[in-house]
Amino acid sequence: TSPGIRKVQASDQGHSVCVEWEDGSESSYPCVWLRDSCQCPLCFLPSAGARRLLLDDLDVNIVAEQLALADGKKISITWPDGHTSEYEAEWLKKRCFSEEARAAMRADLFLPECQYWGSDLQLPKIPFEEVMHNDESAHKWLCTLKKVGIVLLTGAAARQGELIRLGHRIGFLRLTFYGPTWQVQDKADANNVAYTTGRLCFHTDYPVLQHPPGVQFLHCIKQTAAGGESEVVDGFHACNKLKKQNPEAYKILSSTAVDYTDVGVDYCDFAVHCKQRIIDTDSRGQAIHINYNNATRDTVFDIPAEKVRPFYAALKEFNDLLNSAEHKFTYKLKPGDIVTFDNWRVLHGRQSYPPCSEVTRHLEGAYADWDVVMSRLRLLGKRVLNRD
Repeated sequence: TSPGIRKVQASDQGHSVCVEWEDGSESSYPCVWLRDSCQCPLCFLPSAGARRLLLDDLDVNIVAEQLALADGKKISITWPDGHTSEYEAEWLKKRCFSEEARAAMRADLFLPECQYWGSDLQLPKIPFEEVMHNDESAHKWLCTLKKVGIVLLTGAAARQGELIRLGHRIGFLRLTFYGPTWQVQDKADANNVAYTTGRLCFHTDYPVLQHPPGVQFLHCIKQTAAGGESEVVDGFHACNKLKKQNPEAYKILSSTAVDYTDVGVDYCDFAVHCKQRIIDTDSRGQAIHINYNNATRDTVFDIPAEKVRPFYAALKEFNDLLNSAEHKFTYKLKPGDIVTFDNWRVLHGRQSYPPCSEVTRHLEGAYADWDVVMSRLRLLGKRVLNRD
């Protein structure tokens, strides 16, 4: 049921509009925001969902000249220059400036809830073809991916090209210097340590890019009989542990700019260099993005010499947490499995496997950006949950 408005009046010497709702609650809306958010065709382009009003034409100190309430469902404001704006009750209620309303909007738009895990992970599994053809399954996949950080899709065909299909399902894949998709297998003169049979320690992919891919897909096409097990660890969970047991180490890893490099030839030739903090944090100091790949960490280290040893000590402590039996989860992909995971949160690795004259293990990999994934998640949510 749409919320109803009981009364509307000016407040804060006319700089705000106070709305009293039928349930007795109140919301206060600054006039400058109301004028800036006018939904009339002169100020807003509905076909693009975009503001037309120029900031040059906005008076920061604007006050409402007249207020009117129509049927408890809409308020009308006349501004000093004679312009009139109308606001639906439901539209206003969703945009209330209270902490509760803002938290609800954040939860609806960004799904910030995070489920931490360690070696006790119950790896979520969904059939690949269900995700491809059923909106409810696709919505469940992306919601779980956002919340848990990892989902295994099962039953895909054991051939190249399935990730291209999955990319079309969400929108499109991320192109990188290794191509739209890439083949993880033992190669002569490998241009990446992943293209060998050796053990891969825990890492996130591509911290050498200023904006590393948010989501990674790995499709098992062929699996070796011995070795080659996959390992994953919840980086955010490990960060929380580090912050608690050694705040100074956490501070070092979340403030030190680390140099990364990747130079070679693949989809095209490349020479990429970037600086990243191993732990990116938000304004509350909470980890929101892990940038850690020991293989591409540069020998160039742009910090004072006296800070080098403390950095290595902090990194070693973080690395020990990642590798502890309590935190890491080990599994083995089967042909047709596609593991999908949050590359900003989940660090992954691989156990070594015996070298052979022929290819015994073949994964196809691809990336997507979180913007693309979240866009599809919201669109599926509207369809599946009948949201406006």
